[in-house]
Amino acid sequence: MGAYQSAPTETSVHQFTVKDGSGRDVDLGIYKGKVLLVVNVASKCGFTNSNYTQLTELYNKYKSKDFEILAFPCNQFLHQEPQTEQEIKDFACTRFKAEFPIFQKVKVNGPETVAVYKFLKASKPGFMGNRIKWNFTKFLIDKEGKVIGRYGTTKSPSSIEQDIQKALGS
Repeated sequence: MGAYQSAPTETSVHQFTVKDGSGRDVDLGIYKGKVLLVVNVASKCGFTNSNYTQLTELYNKYKSKDFEILAFPCNQFLHQEPQTEQEIKDFACTRFKAEFPIFQKVKVNGPETVAVYKFLKASKPGFMGNRIKWNFTKFLIDKEGKVIGRYGTTKSPSSIEQDIQKALGS
C-alpha cells in the first residue's frame, strides 16, 4: 500500500495505446521517427489562448519535418475542461485552427492516471515530482520515443522551439 508506484516497464512512448476523441484505439507506435510534444490541454484555462495559438504555430511550422503534437484534454485542474470530446475538438479546430490530434479526455494525476502519463511523469519528474502541476504541461519526446524535456505551464510553446529544432536535428 502507500504511495509507492512501480516503475513503468515501457521504455518508449511508442509502446502505448491511447484513445482518440472518438474512443478508438491509437497505437502511439505510428509516431516512431517523429519528434512529439505531448500536452495536457484545457479550453477554460487562463493559459488556453496563448498555448493553443503557439501550439498551432509550431505544428504548422514543423509538421512537414517529422514533428507532431499530441493533445490530451484533462479536466483535473479546477474543472477547466468540462466539454465533451466533440466540443473540445470543435473548439480547438475552429477557434485555433488546430490540426494536430486531440485525444480522449484523460486523468494525468491520481489513481486513474492513464498509462502514458505514468510513463511520461516517471521519465521526467517535475517540480512536484511525479505530479502534473497544471494544464499545459508539455513533454518533448525524441524520435525513439524517449522523454527529453518537460516544461511547466508557464513555459510557452514558442519558448521551447529551439529544443524542438535540436530534437529534429535542424
